[in-house]
Amino acid sequence: MSDKDERAEHRLRAELPEEVAPLPAPAPGQGPAARPEPGTTGRQRLAQGLWPPRVTRAQLIVALLLFGLGFGLAVQVASNSDGDSALRGARQEDLVRILDELDDRTQRLQDEKQGLEAQRDELENSSDQAEEARKQTIEKERQLGVLAGTVAAQGPGIMMTIADPKGSVEADMLLDAIQELRAAGAEAIQVNGVRVVAGTYLTDSDDGVSVDGNKIAAPYRFKVIGKPQDLEPALNIPGGVVQTLEKEQATATVERSSKIVVDALRAAKRPDYARSSSE
Repeated sequence: MSDKDERAEHRLRAELPEEVAPLPAPAPGQGPAARPEPGTTGRQRLAQGLWPPRVTRAQLIVALLLFGLGFGLAVQVASNSDGDSALRGARQEDLVRILDELDDRTQRLQDEKQGLEAQRDELENSSDQAEEARKQTIEKERQLGVLAGTVAAQGPGIMMTIADPKGSVEADMLLDAIQELRAAGAEAIQVNGVRVVAGTYLTDSDDGVSVDGNKIAAPYRFKVIGKPQDLEPALNIPGGVVQTLEKEQATATVERSSKIVVDALRAAKRPDYARSSSE
C-alpha cells in the first residue's frame, strides 16, 4: 500500500467514534462476500468484484436468444439491401442502360410469345384444313366410285321391269331406256345384276341381250337411283321408252321407291394410255 493510502486510512480511523466497533466478519457461507484482504487498492477490489462474472442460467439463455435474434435481423437486412445498394450506387447512365436492356428483353419475349401463338394457330388451322381436305377427298372418291361403278350406292329412285314374252326386245331398245334415264338425272343404274357405267355397251345375243359381255335375259329389271319425280315421267313421255316397248308387245312397269340399292360392282381398271394432267 502507498503512503497516501495509509495516511487516508489513519485519518478515517481517527475520525470514527471510539464506541463504534468494527463489524464482525461474517461466518463462512453467510452474508455478503468476505471482506477484501487488507492492502488491496480500490481498482483491485473493483476488478475482484467484476471477475469472474456471476451469471445465472436464466441470464445466459436470454443472452443467447438476443444474440440469435440480432444475428438473424442483421443477415436479413444485409440480404435485402444488397440489390438496392447495388442500384443505389449506380450512375444515372447505368440505370438508363439497365432500363433499356429490360425493355428490350421484354419486347423480345413478347415477340417470341406472339410468334409461338401464331405457330400454334397455324398448326391448328393446318390440322383443321388437312382434316377437311381428307374428308372431301374421301367423299370425292365415293362419288367417283359411284359413277365408275366400283362402290355400292343407295338412295331414292325407281324400279323398272320389262317383260318380253315374244322375245322382241333388242339391245338398242334397252340402250334407249338407259340414255333416257341418264338424261333425266340417273346417277346409278343396274340391269339384271350388271352395273351400267360410262363405257357400257349392249349387244344382241342368242335368246337375249349382252351387257358388257354379260348375257342377260327377260324379264329385264332396271334399278335406277335418282329423283323419282324426274325419272318416271322421262320414261312415260309420248313416243318414249314405255310406248316403244308396248309396240313390240313388251310391257314396262315403273315403281317409285324411297330406297333403291345398286350393289353390282365393276372392277377398277387402270387406263392404258390416259393419265391425269396433274401427274
